[in-house]
Amino acid sequence: MAPPLGRTSRMILLIGNYPLDRQQSMQRFATMMLAGLTAAGVPAELIQPQARFGRVRILGPFVAKWLAYIDKFIFFPRRLRKELAMHPDLVHICDHSNAMYAAKIHGRPVVVTCHDLLAVRGALGEDTDCPASATGKILQRWIVAGLRKADVIVTDSQATLEDVKRLVGEGNGRPKLKKVTLGLSYPYRKLPPGEAWKRLSESSPLDPQLPFVLHVGSNVAYKNRPGVLRIFAACREQFNRSLVFAGEPLSDSLRSLGRDLGIADRIVELPGVSNELLEALYNCADVLLFPSSAEGFGWPIAEAHACGCPVLCADREPMREVAGGAALTHPVKDETGFAADLLRLTNPEERARWSAKALENAKRFSTERMVTQYIELYRSLGAAA
Repeated sequence: MAPPLGRTSRMILLIGNYPLDRQQSMQRFATMMLAGLTAAGVPAELIQPQARFGRVRILGPFVAKWLAYIDKFIFFPRRLRKELAMHPDLVHICDHSNAMYAAKIHGRPVVVTCHDLLAVRGALGEDTDCPASATGKILQRWIVAGLRKADVIVTDSQATLEDVKRLVGEGNGRPKLKKVTLGLSYPYRKLPPGEAWKRLSESSPLDPQLPFVLHVGSNVAYKNRPGVLRIFAACREQFNRSLVFAGEPLSDSLRSLGRDLGIADRIVELPGVSNELLEALYNCADVLLFPSSAEGFGWPIAEAHACGCPVLCADREPMREVAGGAALTHPVKDETGFAADLLRLTNPEERARWSAKALENAKRFSTERMVTQYIELYRSLGAAA
């Protein structure tokens, strides 16, 4: 672990996300940075916009969204000014969607972690399954303008780094760019089988006697949950498995698709799972089926590998980078190929071979190493006594 910043150093100010936006992975990243810095002896504070007006839901989601903007763009800048008056050494904006706050920060270095530019690319008309409304396009331009005011932009993957080079720029007064591979937000690990199944039996309706295929994610288009359903359905006659969706509950249209495909009775939805339950799911699943068309990183791949769970994912970046050659991959539209590998992994020997590869690849995702690299970056920008 890197030694702490000097005793006379001032605080690192971390900026997190608005809680009502429910960007769980971004919230996890901010809290893991705070915990990692604290463990390394680096004084740090995490602040985020507080939900005041945005809690008013009686007028509908559209009005609530605009009321949330009051929380984020009127009240929070006032809070930020007060924190800046305490003279932090450096400000780290933990998610690029808050990059517009960089314009409010003067006289100290600003680091922004850019997890992906899928929404920005969608606003520019690129095919990322992230379309933008008229106001959304304005917001994404504002985010890009904020990114250009940072001293350093850090990305989680090489694919996102290349997007930042292309859309934000580098050098000639633009920010410096750096890649820091994400660590795990929870210490996922291989569990003894009895312990893993005990957790599932206590916290889920899963039958320990029935193997299952796992998907972790949400209903956003690029997660490709319709593809997950179609791939599983293509195997339904050849194996007796459940299909477990951990994360956001399925939409009505996805449930309808499941019924049309004749697999509704095999689907298990587990919304809002805890880290402990998710760890057990990764340990017990035959495979993580993750045919996303786009990601900024693909945390579930790394999490599954840390638990020794084989992964079947899309043959594109950044999934290839995260999988590190330890996952079975296919082009997103090759659902026949995905289905063939699902059946392939019913073989215990084959599953054990990919599980061993998964555990070896998981060694790359060290949270301590990630935090150490951020501390070194902070120091390079003068955040040390």
